[in-house]
Amino acid sequence: MGTAVLAVPALLGALAATAGLPPAGWVVGLAAGWGATALMAAARVRGGEGLLPADLVTLARALLAAGVAALVVPAADRPLPVIAVVVLASVALALDAVDGRVARRTRTATPLGGRFDGEVDAFLILVLSVAVAREHGGWVLAIGAARYAFLVAGWVLPWLAAPLPFRYWRKVVAAVQGVVLTVAVSGVLPGALPTAALAVALLLLAESFGRDVVRLYRDGAGEGTRRALRWALSAAAVAVLWAVLVAPDRLDLLHPAAFARVPVEGLALVAVGLLLPPPLRRAAAPAVGAVCGLLAVAKLLDMGFRSQLGRRFDPLLDWGSFGPAIGVLRDSVGDAATNGLLALVGLAVVLLVAVVTASAVRVSRVTARHRRRSARALAALGTAWAVSAALSLQLVPGAPVASASTAGLVAAQVRDVAASVREQRELEAALRSDELVSRSGGELLAGLRGRDVLIVFVESYGEVALRGGSFSAGVQAVLHEGTEALARDGWTARSALLDSPTFGGVSWLAHATLHSGLWIDDQQSYDRLLASDRFTLAAAFGQAGWRTVAAIPANDRDWPEGKAFYGWDEIYDRRTVGYQGPGFSYAPMPDQYTLAAFQRLELGPGHGPVMAEIDLVSSHHPWTPLPTPVPWEEVGDGSVFDPVPAQGLSVEEAWRDPAVVRSLYGQSVEYSLEVVLSWLTTQVEGDPVVVLLGDHQPVPVVSGPDAGTHVPVSLITRDPAVLARTAGWGWADGLVPPADAPRWPMDSFRDRFLDAFEAP
Repeated sequence: MGTAVLAVPALLGALAATAGLPPAGWVVGLAAGWGATALMAAARVRGGEGLLPADLVTLARALLAAGVAALVVPAADRPLPVIAVVVLASVALALDAVDGRVARRTRTATPLGGRFDGEVDAFLILVLSVAVAREHGGWVLAIGAARYAFLVAGWVLPWLAAPLPFRYWRKVVAAVQGVVLTVAVSGVLPGALPTAALAVALLLLAESFGRDVVRLYRDGAGEGTRRALRWALSAAAVAVLWAVLVAPDRLDLLHPAAFARVPVEGLALVAVGLLLPPPLRRAAAPAVGAVCGLLAVAKLLDMGFRSQLGRRFDPLLDWGSFGPAIGVLRDSVGDAATNGLLALVGLAVVLLVAVVTASAVRVSRVTARHRRRSARALAALGTAWAVSAALSLQLVPGAPVASASTAGLVAAQVRDVAASVREQRELEAALRSDELVSRSGGELLAGLRGRDVLIVFVESYGEVALRGGSFSAGVQAVLHEGTEALARDGWTARSALLDSPTFGGVSWLAHATLHSGLWIDDQQSYDRLLASDRFTLAAAFGQAGWRTVAAIPANDRDWPEGKAFYGWDEIYDRRTVGYQGPGFSYAPMPDQYTLAAFQRLELGPGHGPVMAEIDLVSSHHPWTPLPTPVPWEEVGDGSVFDPVPAQGLSVEEAWRDPAVVRSLYGQSVEYSLEVVLSWLTTQVEGDPVVVLLGDHQPVPVVSGPDAGTHVPVSLITRDPAVLARTAGWGWADGLVPPADAPRWPMDSFRDRFLDAFEAP
């Protein structure tokens, strides 16, 4: 035992020399190590025994856990020594398989030894959860606190303190907690995969403790406890259904007061349940619960779509959006993290529907068993609902006390489905009757003959970049300076606003709308469009003799529709432009490299007329880390950007503060605009015509909850004849369209552009 007492300061001294240990770490480590040693010795002495062979292994694990605590607990204001924590925790976890084996081989296994083993496991898991919570949030502490919460509950409810028979699964779950927490501390898993693994570990822990609680409840709970538990479960079931029915479908309305409302749908369901005969009620309750669970999922989808795309989820057309969204997620965080998140989301949906269904069944049984009390409560709540509706009471704006939000959601979903069916019919009719198909090649685009034409999309460049944002002044300054620089180089710019069919993301819908002259605002319509022979801008230029090119740096796979539908002769993506530098979150390369590569590949001396779409994605969400401009002659193969990503904030750091997110968005748009304007004024020769525009507004955390869908568009040229042909558009001078500038729907651009430059 004396050796163990001396081992504690020796271990802490080694940690101080290698990883650094502040005074608080010494205090915590000594208290934990000596405390474990004293408790083990006292317990063995009380039992009339000395330390057994397996106890020595358990004690070694306890000292290692004390070392982890010394490193973790005082580390709130200093970097966590990850390597030391992982090494100590890994050795302690490995020894967990040793002490039991030693006890069995020496035939010295005792209940007290098993208890020590379990408590050391619990302490190590608690300390590791504290370390992981620093990075992944306070909810992780539930993993470490579970054992101690169970212990405290046993003091209050003696039946929970009864001994439990050995169960191997319980030990497996404990080992899983330690391994997952250690891996999460190490940081070796990419993206959101650690969070997914921690969530699965917590679910396993809840299942294990839940099974033990159920067994103890069946074996030892008294009638009073059983009655209290029944009432608690009934209250929880009512709370679940209540929350589902009154929950808003917008994150900005998600406030505690939004749940202090009376759902008329719940009152109606209870009333109908009281009137139904028992067999029909028993059959209807799970069906109603499943429907309510699906409505809860629909509200969550609405929240997600509103927060990212500024609109509700369309139950008919938006299912196709998940495939591309998952593809974007894979590009950002990798396959493993994406698969883990998808599995976690699927499990969460199943659990949500199951819990809501079980709650509905329980509420149905309780109200039927207590019909008179239920009728009285129903009358009281109905009266409260009617009075609140008559007085239009609201605890917070947009959340009336007399709630009918779920009924409104159902009605809105029905209207959306009907509108979507009608829009699909209109789309089919438009695809069959495109008047531009009949135009001859000689008339098409005669006013631009011989000139390069470049359509340059700037990702997330919305009207909020110009007005209404804390970052707008900086963006406007870049545009005003750019207007002056263009003028000095012989360029003229005129600008307006286009109404984009998308918001916050799904950029390809805007691209398709601009090129096709059809309003494409969902994935199903997009897929249908690409399967058609609709006449696109690229096809028009190709028919009139231009070489047509798409520069899409975010693509990393073949895209046959680009040639079959759009009519591109050449498509450049991240695989074909020779980039050897680092990625920048979503953006695989900086916009400056994209422009330099396009010029190298297509705008060489003596080239024929080129029509191109160039997608600039450095301003794509999540806007960090951001590249910085370099002299054009230094761009090379992109390796000049190697040190840049490490100089910016990580996505996790940036997105903790909405103000930081908005600032980074502004910086990203400024960067994209600066490099394209610098490219035009210093690198591009000849007499090209440039259409510079945004694809959509940024997500609501930047744009705000009620932002519109307009994006800036500018026509930039050195040719007065081009300006003369577009004089009737009424666009404003410069790169900053004023608030009263013309606002066109994006689907009108194709026809107006072709009309303006058609012969004569």
